[in-house]
Amino acid sequence: MRFPRFVDAVSRRSGLPPEQAAAIARAVLQTMAERVTGGEADDLAGQLPDELGDYLAPGTEAIEGRSAAFGPAAFLRRVGERAGVDEATARVGAGAVFATLRQAVTVGEFREMVARLPRGLDGTIEPVPPYDG
Repeated sequence: MRFPRFVDAVSRRSGLPPEQAAAIARAVLQTMAERVTGGEADDLAGQLPDELGDYLAPGTEAIEGRSAAFGPAAFLRRVGERAGVDEATARVGAGAVFATLRQAVTVGEFREMVARLPRGLDGTIEPVPPYDG
């Protein structure tokens, strides 16, 4: 799945404009990068468009002074801060990103990714409308 198609899928699923969908996709991946090790990030990045996979690379800028161990509220807060959106928009956008990732990567890779996310993001990951594109 190429980057424009990924962003279009996130935009349609979330109802957000494409520019905001792209910012949230980047923010979700950057925030995820804080929770996974290099090899796991490389595996996921290898299945994503280069423009997105780069956000999982080591050295992705973390929000200064924060630990990698954080819960679902902090995850969404970080996504919102990175994307410049409120927490409600971050939640809707993150759900759309996760649903699109589910389509873009293998089942095994998606399961590994979900296992690394904070417990409690399950509601964000599951109920997202399908993409018809």
